[in-house]
Amino acid sequence: MRLLRVLVAAVMALAATMTVAGTAQAADETALAGKYVALGDSYAVAPGTWTYDDPDDPCRRGPLTYPRLWAAAHPSVDFVEASCSGATTADILNTQVGSLTADTSLVTLQVGGNDVGFVEVLTNCILTIDDQDCLDGVALAKQAANGVLSPALQQTYAAVRAKAPNAQVIVVGYPRLYTIGGNCGILGLSDRERTALNSAADTLAGIMSSRAAEAGFTFLDARPIFDPHTLCSGNSEWVTSLEWEKLNESYHPNTAGHRDGYLPAITNITG
Repeated sequence: MRLLRVLVAAVMALAATMTVAGTAQAADETALAGKYVALGDSYAVAPGTWTYDDPDDPCRRGPLTYPRLWAAAHPSVDFVEASCSGATTADILNTQVGSLTADTSLVTLQVGGNDVGFVEVLTNCILTIDDQDCLDGVALAKQAANGVLSPALQQTYAAVRAKAPNAQVIVVGYPRLYTIGGNCGILGLSDRERTALNSAADTLAGIMSSRAAEAGFTFLDARPIFDPHTLCSGNSEWVTSLEWEKLNESYHPNTAGHRDGYLPAITNITG
């Protein structure tokens, strides 16, 4: 009789444990249910991964990016990819924010580099033989970041909040590109030029972080995440280097940058 009571108690304890575990799992699934909308520019799509859904699509979306990888790991969440290569804050407002709805539970938003002409600045630094010409271009981009981008981000973030009032919004930052004084070889940009380009990433991060905090959004600072894996670091690199045969593939997160850099950082925020 005593043995029977012990067995019954054990079965009841196991059932209770399974119920708690099941309830916790259900709670996790409920927390992750909803709709995820990815907004952004080329850093949020596939340049740098060399893998595209359709190589002729100007948005240049592909399967190896951090939004796609996060969505694949959370199949209970509906996923909408609005990001498009070349997007500015105006494009977010005019063509991407419309994907947001009241039931949106998660938004990632990565935009700003194109507003200050960073692609043109970088291309000029690559092609010019004069360091000062590169440094002057970076200085102008930083002025545009403070004078033009900052209010544009305020407007963009307000529009995102209005369209998705209950969503968790993660503003995704840009990495620095270079390790200064690292192993870069004798060709390519000088360390003066590399330092200037890194400082532009710092300026963008500061502005994006401040505007995100004002909007009640979370800022994901990519700089400390990518720093050990930047160009010239001597470690595995998470951004593409200069690709002469396809310049628009250059200086973007590669497959590892999306998978090992951005994705874990976003998952740490969202669960």
